Amino acid sequence: MKNTVQKFGKFLSAMVMPNIGAFIAWGFITALFIASGWLPNEKLSGLVSPMLNNLLPILVAYTGGKLVGGDRGGVIGAIAVMGVIVGAPDYPMLMGAMLMGPVAGFVIKTFDKAMEGNMPAGFEMLINNFSVGILGMILAIIGCYLIGPLMATILVILTAGVDVLVSHSLLPLAAIFIEPAKVLFLNNAINHGIFTPIATQQVAEAGKSIMFMLEANPGPGLGVLLAYWAFSPDETTKQSAPGAVIIHFFGGIHEIYFPYVLMNPQVIIAPIIGNICAITFFSFMKAGLVGPTSPGSIISFLAMSPKGSGIIITIAGVAIATAVSFIIASPIIKMSGSKSLEEAQAANAAAKAASKGQAAPVVANGEPKAAADVKKIVFACDAGMGSSAMGATKFRNRIKAERPDVTVINTSVDNIPADCDIAVVQTILVDRAVKSAPQAQMVTIGNFLADPALDALYKQVTDMSAPSVEAAPVEETVEAAPADDNILVEEGVKVGLASVSAEEAITAAGTLLNQLGYVDEEYIPAMIERNKIAPVYMGEGIAIPHGTADAKNRVKKSGIVVLQYPDGVDWGDGEKAQLVIGIAGVGDEHLAILGKITETICDPDLFASLKTTDDVALILKTFK
Repeated sequence: MKNTVQKFGKFLSAMVMPNIGAFIAWGFITALFIASGWLPNEKLSGLVSPMLNNLLPILVAYTGGKLVGGDRGGVIGAIAVMGVIVGAPDYPMLMGAMLMGPVAGFVIKTFDKAMEGNMPAGFEMLINNFSVGILGMILAIIGCYLIGPLMATILVILTAGVDVLVSHSLLPLAAIFIEPAKVLFLNNAINHGIFTPIATQQVAEAGKSIMFMLEANPGPGLGVLLAYWAFSPDETTKQSAPGAVIIHFFGGIHEIYFPYVLMNPQVIIAPIIGNICAITFFSFMKAGLVGPTSPGSIISFLAMSPKGSGIIITIAGVAIATAVSFIIASPIIKMSGSKSLEEAQAANAAAKAASKGQAAPVVANGEPKAAADVKKIVFACDAGMGSSAMGATKFRNRIKAERPDVTVINTSVDNIPADCDIAVVQTILVDRAVKSAPQAQMVTIGNFLADPALDALYKQVTDMSAPSVEAAPVEETVEAAPADDNILVEEGVKVGLASVSAEEAITAAGTLLNQLGYVDEEYIPAMIERNKIAPVYMGEGIAIPHGTADAKNRVKKSGIVVLQYPDGVDWGDGEKAQLVIGIAGVGDEHLAILGKITETICDPDLFASLKTTDDVALILKTFK
């Protein structure tokens, strides 16, 4: 049930999050140019209504349609939502867009599936274009006469419910549900999937909305972090808190304080009461913001505050939440024992994986294996081509001094050998790994290079304090073949690229592999699909897109391309890749270069320079 709710919430927020920039632009225009704004301008204020009523719903519907039905789903979602907008002209149809976009995407996806193998040769473009047009028209008509009025009615009921809570001073009690839900990674779903549609309607009517302030207030989390900074008995935790304060308060990444709550679950009472007090104050002062705050930093909070006393009220509310949360969290932290920050981060990673509908960590037979019983560790990914190879290389180098008797190899998730003691897999692949190697302990991770679970595995494997058995002879491992000069060539290295989306970066890498003759063009969509199966972001600022196991027949010869994005490519969850390394592997020839890349990570200065250098020769020299 929890996973179902988390997956649904993740889907709702996924429709809004890519378009937050548009929401912020609308919020700034509202704050600046309406009659009561900072810089009243009658002409520019004319942007407010069209953006709210047309642009934002169309963007949300397009994104929702694309999530379900790809590019064609996005187009038909945009067409269909126009009917919803026309059917309810007096209301911003964000909720209607969040319904109509995915429905339209599903319709065109179903049509395309039915047409597979049944489309007459030469009529593909005609059928594809007319199907979107005709089905989009039908859905727009349904939206105009049915969905639009229905969603308007629902929005009126929800808004009336909020008004009742406000008028009866019950709105602060929402914090009882908001704060625990945030720790379960439902924060974006609550903020953007529920509060934002209601808040935008209130802004259209009143010029501001308190709903934008309920979840995004940085004060409750700030109080918890300050309490750990001041009173944590663990020095490691105390030293980590100041950095977390900066990331949380100024960066707006609230996820940074979730592990601190998980260290002492009873601490959750502090942000709950802190937020209750803040919402009570905001309600009494009739406060509100003119647009959504994402990320929820103090900078966003102030930027979206209305003119005049709004900024002072906003600062006061954040300060109240911080002070109350700090006062309540401090004695709890001082008096109660807690798990370590590393354990809490591991639990945090598991919760984040669950919020995405991924499997929870699995340990065979209910317990981790004793160090003396571990002789073979297998890093497994979908194809066994790139990410698992780099992960295995780094971990092998990490433990070789303490455990030279342990074999560390990589393979595809469906071909884990029977003598594997521990399998390291990404969370979303764990079910396949268990079927492949039911005897093995499963270590589930988010990425192969920098994950708290790998630190825990290192401690497990190197802790030989338990009674040991006679060490088995070291198994010979197959060394990667020497790097072929044709695997990475000068034309395959691009530096100083402007930031793009993760999918665009993958496409660019695949296109370059194709242009250099390493792969067929059909390999490119397989690279995108591989990232959907399990993210190809490795950690440490590296992503290594490659095709699925089924696409190996699209590889003509082994090759690697390196695309450098100095400002980073956003891979989600605040992770950015400065080096995107596209891989096409026939045999093991490419593993030598992957090993070089992995070794380079251990030289922080050199590795940092590779992320920003404009010297192609340096990258070639380092990796070959």
